[in-house]
Parts: sequence; structure tokens; C-alpha cells
Amino acid sequence: MTVAEAQEQAALGSERTMTTMLTEPPRAALIARKDPRLDAIRSKVERGERLSLADGDVLYTTPDIYTVIELADVVRRRLHGDRAYYNINRHLNYSNVCALSCKFCEFYRKKGDPGEYTRDLEYIRGEARKAVEAGATEIHSVGGLNPYLPFSYYTDMIRALREEAARLGSDLHVKAFTAVEIVHLAKIAKVYKGAAAPGEEGRRARREAIRWVLQELKNAGLGSLPGGGAEVFDDRVHDEAYKGKIRSDVWLDVHRVAHELGLNTNATILYGHIEQRHDRLVHMDMLRRAQDAALTRIGYAGVTSTPREAGLDGVGETSAATTDDDALTTSEGGHLGYRDESTAPVVTLTRPGTPLPEHVAFGAEGGSGGAPRSGYYQTIIPLPFFPDGSELEHLPGPSGLENLRTLAIARLMLDNFPHVKAFWIMQTLPMAQLMLQSGADDIDGTIVWYDITKVGGATTHQEVNVWTLQKAIREAGFVPVERDTLYRTVTREGADGLRWRV
Repeated sequence: MTVAEAQEQAALGSERTMTTMLTEPPRAALIARKDPRLDAIRSKVERGERLSLADGDVLYTTPDIYTVIELADVVRRRLHGDRAYYNINRHLNYSNVCALSCKFCEFYRKKGDPGEYTRDLEYIRGEARKAVEAGATEIHSVGGLNPYLPFSYYTDMIRALREEAARLGSDLHVKAFTAVEIVHLAKIAKVYKGAAAPGEEGRRARREAIRWVLQELKNAGLGSLPGGGAEVFDDRVHDEAYKGKIRSDVWLDVHRVAHELGLNTNATILYGHIEQRHDRLVHMDMLRRAQDAALTRIGYAGVTSTPREAGLDGVGETSAATTDDDALTTSEGGHLGYRDESTAPVVTLTRPGTPLPEHVAFGAEGGSGGAPRSGYYQTIIPLPFFPDGSELEHLPGPSGLENLRTLAIARLMLDNFPHVKAFWIMQTLPMAQLMLQSGADDIDGTIVWYDITKVGGATTHQEVNVWTLQKAIREAGFVPVERDTLYRTVTREGADGLRWRV
């Protein structure tokens, strides 16, 4: 569905939008919801086998949403038992000035617009102090693509956060910058030259530029990447809703280089706008293929891997064997420049008794017995589209049922992602509680203020305290476990509980 088609549909007053049609079962199914197509999927889930995109299509179209959620819960409990994670964190948006004007975004401002801002280092140090005073283990920072800031601003920002926290006795973790921002930093640092060259030459230049930026940020104290900016990996959707942002191949390259440097990352999917169901499934498939490569790269051997099937699960036209030169395309759009590099075997974490990668020690040669090694995707974060205040505000956004279904499917399809997060600030806390029973094992943290989803100067206070998070988890039937950014269990010390260790 294009933007123009969506606008026409809205003008006609139709309520049967793309999203609602996906979730609306046939009338006959209201009488008998059990779907025999799910039997084969259940067998795969019980054995811990990878689901195909055709399986994903069944999960999206079946009226039996109860079984979809049940199966996701089976996988979630197999991985995490009755544990549900939260953290104490603080969010920092350093600037809302952005060179882009994405149709789905209400956050961005142009220089001189009412409400535009860029935080100075004193403000940033103040945020670090507030984080430490609240007992936070993490500060999460993203912003717009500000064309007026030098590269040194970003390294200085990270150093300011880390140094101010250290002065107060805290090893505050800095999780910052989407892949989109990383490429922007490479451009303003003037190291992105040659990245536009065709073929492998351009790709090598791009990866080296990304590597330089990430290494500089890591030297300054960057601990991980948050995973935003992925949106939906489809060129048609890209050109309609967020033209100018990096495409799927570049986004995946940023995360691959981060993993090679030992930085863990997260991944997102923004759904419920103009994408189609198939686009979401391809997005998930591309992420799990990248994770196969990441886990293999660090020597993860916690499960006996199965050989990769030929082709790309029926996505686009592929050759008989999967090679570095196999293009991944969809019927509606495509992925310009993307090449599937998943020559690594399929690596699943969802088989009974499989250890998670963060619990496995890797030696110098990838064997057991050494210090844990990093460099992989930790969690998938399904994010519902908020239309209010954007150029796509005529769209309804996803329903609650669609949110539950998409999260459950993410848990089932992304079998090599250790965690699935129900980001409560965008899902709401009550919905996050339901999602804990639908495949999620994490609801994020205290946050305080998430400016990206604020609309029209709204003053709604977004902070929740630890007690509220713990209560929400317990009400959902799980045991709350405080984690740090790397999903290590946090132990609190002292009468005030502000000191912590992992």
C-alpha cells in the first residue's frame, strides 16, 4: 500500500485499512478458531526448528491468535523460565535537529523551528548525574542527524557521560546512536569517501568508514548500540516513508562492524504504517540471517547447528545455492545493494536445553573456558507506529491485537535472538504485561523521558519507578530480575540501593 492509496482509503472513510485487514479473521473462524495449519508449526516449535517465511505467513493470517501466543510463550519460557527483565535507565535525546524529513517522524525539527534544541556538555553532564543519583546502570542516547555539529561533539558527549558518572563512583553504560546516526557521523567526520562507489569497492570503503567511527566512539566509552532506525527493510517502504535514511544493506553493515569490534547491539522493527505483512517477515528473516553469522563469528557452539537450506525461503528469485552474491528481493519492493552473507549454518537458541550466548564463555580460539566474548544481537524490539503528528497521521496505526501478534511472531521467527523486548513506553505498560505472556521477556526500564514519541509539546510524565515495573511483572505472573545493558543480573548494595554490581 502506498501513501497515496492510504490517503485515498482514509478519504473514503474506510476503516478496513491494511493493518485491520491483517488482524480481522474470517467470520466463519469466529465459530471455530482452531487452525489445523498450526499443527506442523507446533511440531517445529517443540523441536526448536527454524520456521520458514511460509510458516510466518500462517502465523499472521490464522484466526487462532491464542495458539500463536501460546507457542511464543513456550519458546519464551524455554529460554528464560519465569524470569522477566527490567533495568534502571535514563534516556537522553541530545538534539532533535535533523537533516531528514521522514514522513513517519514527529520528532525532527529544522534549525530555527519552534522547539528545536541541541544539548550542551553541561546539560549532558547533568543528565549523567541524574542517572547516577537514580541508581541507573545505563543511559540511552539517540538524536536527529544534526548537520551543524562536528564529530568531536559526539565523542565529547560520551566522555562527558562516562567521566561524570565515574566521578560519582558509577560504571554507567552508554548505549547510543542508531546505525543511521553512525553513518551520519562518518559523513561529518569526512571518512565516508568512496562509500558510494559501486560494488565491492564501495562496500569495503563503507565498512572501513563505519569501523573508524565506531572505534573512535568505543575509545570514548561507547558500550553498545540501541538498534533503532531499522524501520522495515524494504526499498518500496523506505522510499515512501523515510527516503534519505540508510537502506537495509548499510544498516546491517553498521551492526556487523559493531559486532566485529565486540559491541553488542539490539534490533528494531517499526510496523503498522505502510508496510505489508510480508515485509515484516522478510525483515525478521534478514535479521536472523545476520545473527547466524554473528554467533558463528564469535565461536558460539551452544547448539548443534543445522545446515542452511538452499535459497532464501521463497523470498524473491534466488539461485539453487546461497552465496554472497545472492540478492534478496521481495515481490513488492527489494533491497538495493543487499547481499545475503549467511554462509554460516543456521544457529538456533530455542531448542530445549540450549544455553544463551551471554551465559557461555569463549576462549581465545572460540572454545570454552575463557572470558565471555561479545558481538551479536541481544534483543529484537517490535515498535508500533505512532501516526499522531506525522505526515502519516491519517493512518490508524496498529491495533492492540496486531501488537500482540507481531511480538509473538517475532519471538517465534527470531529463534537466535536471546531476548524479545516489549518496550513499554511505546506499547504502554498494560500492553507490556500482556506481551510478557506472548513471548516477551523484557519490558525495558525507568526511562524518565522519551522525546521521540512526544507529540505537540505534550507534558505527560513518562517515568515509572522500580516498584511499578516490578509490580507489573509480578501481576503478569513472572519474577522480576534487574539487568544491566548486557543482560547481566544486577545486585544492589547499601541502604539506599544506589550502589550496584553485576
